[in-house]
Amino acid sequence: MIAASWWDAVRDDPLATVFAAAALTVAAVGAGLALRTLTRRTRTLRNLLLVVTFGSLAIGAVAALILARVMVLDADGVRTTVGVLAVTAVFATVLVLIASTSLERDAERLEQTVRGIEAGDRTVRAGLRRADELGHVGRALDELTQRLDELERQRKAYEDERRAMFSSIGHDLRTPLSALRVAVEALADGVAPDPDRYLRSMLRDVDALSALIDDLFLLSRIDAGSLDLDRHPIDLSELVDEAVEALTPAAAARSLTIELDTVDRVPVTGNPTALGRVVRNLLDNAIQHAPAGSVIRIVLDGLERPRVLVIDEGPGFPPEFSAHAFERFTRAEPSRSRATGGAGLGLAIARGLVEAHGGRIWIEQPPGGRIAFELPR
Repeated sequence: MIAASWWDAVRDDPLATVFAAAALTVAAVGAGLALRTLTRRTRTLRNLLLVVTFGSLAIGAVAALILARVMVLDADGVRTTVGVLAVTAVFATVLVLIASTSLERDAERLEQTVRGIEAGDRTVRAGLRRADELGHVGRALDELTQRLDELERQRKAYEDERRAMFSSIGHDLRTPLSALRVAVEALADGVAPDPDRYLRSMLRDVDALSALIDDLFLLSRIDAGSLDLDRHPIDLSELVDEAVEALTPAAAARSLTIELDTVDRVPVTGNPTALGRVVRNLLDNAIQHAPAGSVIRIVLDGLERPRVLVIDEGPGFPPEFSAHAFERFTRAEPSRSRATGGAGLGLAIARGLVEAHGGRIWIEQPPGGRIAFELPR
């Protein structure tokens, strides 16, 4: 029971009250430090909660004894308080055991997630639905795992692309080099029936090697973002007309006709050499795949944005190829013969040059082969 009011106890013995308050503070701080050390050694969160709960009840019991010491509580009040604390300890234990079940389960899920990541599993997720710090850690861990999974996929994609690139480069270099070796050996042994024809063939192989190396250097500059294009106002219709004139003999050799549908003038700001190469690459691609005796059309307009559309009467691009048509060393024809398209760098270079001008390039849906690109005004 209350022996006297709080004010009476303080007034009657203020020094003892001060000492009691100081002792209670020291006990609380000491218990807190002890619990902090102890909680670091507990093996489960449930044990941690139990330790903290019983520590708090022990501080309550100490407080009751100190209050009795300063005559705020009498002996009956102390016994009552201790009894209440004992009963509270029982129910607090039950409460902790029930409430800590989900906490312990979620902590185990976090541990399993971390161990799964350590073992290389990038699909494991904690999936915690909590608003406390444990939930924050779980969500951060899931985001980290997802990012690691994405990076792993990118790494594998880059690795596959690197292997494909080296394989393609090796194939495209091996063919002309083998031809050069055979021709040189024939000339050196004096068994070439027509040395001039052999020399012309060797010159074509050297030109093919030079063109491949130039294309690789150009692609590396495009990928590195170091392609510096000198741009100025030009007429896109003149560039298209020049490309048609340059490739008309190649088209005629395959019995193809090139028709140009254009307006008088389509002004753009760009690099004439780069844009001229884009048009020639698209036109050369159409010449390689158009059936003999057919017509290749080039449509140029500038109503909304300057746009060039190359149309041939071939079978068009297979759906599975269209998604990768502008990647390096990608060809619809599996063989890598120069007679059917070469190394497969033309469309990749065209995309890089168009995008360097701030434009876009795409494959339109069949019928026929249709590739278009457009530039900013």
